[in-house]
Amino acid sequence: MSLPIVAIVGRPNVGKSTLVNRLAASRQAIVHDQPGITRDRTYQQAFWLDRDFIVIDTGGIVFDDDTEFLPMIREQANLALSEANAAILVVDGQAGPTPADEELARWLRQQHLPIFLAVNKCESPDQSIILASQFWELNLGEPYPISSIHGNGTGDLLDAVVAELPSIDELPEIEETNVAIVGRPNVGKSTLLNALTGKNRSIVSPISGTTRDTIDMHIERNGTNYRLIDTAGIRRKKNVEYGAEFFSINRAFKAIKRADVVLLVIDAVDGVTEQDQKLADRIIEEGRAAIIVVNKWDAVEKDSYTIYDFEKHIRDRLYFFDWAEMLFISAQTGLRVDKLFGSIDKAAIAHQRRISTAVINEVLQEAIRWHSPPTSRQGKQGKIYYGTQVSSAPPVIALFVNDPKRFNESYKRYIDRQFREQLDFTGTPVRFAWRGKKVREAERSANRATKV
Repeated sequence: MSLPIVAIVGRPNVGKSTLVNRLAASRQAIVHDQPGITRDRTYQQAFWLDRDFIVIDTGGIVFDDDTEFLPMIREQANLALSEANAAILVVDGQAGPTPADEELARWLRQQHLPIFLAVNKCESPDQSIILASQFWELNLGEPYPISSIHGNGTGDLLDAVVAELPSIDELPEIEETNVAIVGRPNVGKSTLLNALTGKNRSIVSPISGTTRDTIDMHIERNGTNYRLIDTAGIRRKKNVEYGAEFFSINRAFKAIKRADVVLLVIDAVDGVTEQDQKLADRIIEEGRAAIIVVNKWDAVEKDSYTIYDFEKHIRDRLYFFDWAEMLFISAQTGLRVDKLFGSIDKAAIAHQRRISTAVINEVLQEAIRWHSPPTSRQGKQGKIYYGTQVSSAPPVIALFVNDPKRFNESYKRYIDRQFREQLDFTGTPVRFAWRGKKVREAERSANRATKV
């Protein structure tokens, strides 16, 4: 969606992410007392009066300090300003103007876009004007006293901001395929996002835990729209302390929940770990389509049996995830990255697929013909009367039988396999609901389902 963009900038810990959440009416940006929580630039949609726009959260900007992530945070802020139609400099009203604020103001005066000054932490109406008046010396125009936490003053600020945004007569509705990129820390998720978008969208570093917020990126490719979501690396629960990492992982789990397709990124050097297995389990639990992306393939020494051995190892470790397609890539070099889009499309289509009742029952009859349902020790055989699809995303198929207890796990896996082979559900979980029903009732229901 082509919307005007407003970039939020400022030094660390002045309340930028709190303001972004306030403007977007969400809690998507991580807010924490520790400086430097936000590193990448993150996007959220906001609304004021009759105007939609995008607000970009950026990391705290510190000049003349090249330690840790600060140079990359400055680069991300620069990229945000290059995209923006307006910018808001957030300062701390309680602290008053600082040398860092003055340096930021000089930098912003050189930008060719409207700049607005938001004096945050002005919770007291009696003191807000006094606190804000200190910032006239930054020469950025009128300082707007606000409280990001309570919302005081944000209306006046937004009135001024939207007046400077370009007008949009009509906003098109765009259908997108949501694609979440998940995995353990340092498996190459952010590098993969940058490779898929062709842009330096995420900060990439060998330091584990670089990505903290979930990072959304809209791209269009061959007429199809995608929203790519980079997430924080997910470590084992016992190693995660309450704080920034805890909130990052919660955002990652929410990204899985809102995705159509999840790319489970695995480090080719490390192979499949217990944590990878747990992530695959989480994807199945949420009912998401998925692709196993084996990254860093360029770092593996190969011979004629390497791919076969690796695939066997991964399939053995992720035996319950055998419906997911597997791709061996290198996000660093771009090896096979383009092939991911075809796999994403295929998985998304399978995830949304609806099969007619007639076709489902043809598959069932063929499966029963080759392998009859099991017979209990008492000589009572299981019977499948009919099946019908009751929902999609993921596909759920209800099978009406004489007694669900007569069908063991082995036969249920056989039925699942037959449906996958006959109807090509590659890339998506398929759920079967085994429901008991009497013969006459089942016949009446089957007739109704077939007519529908």
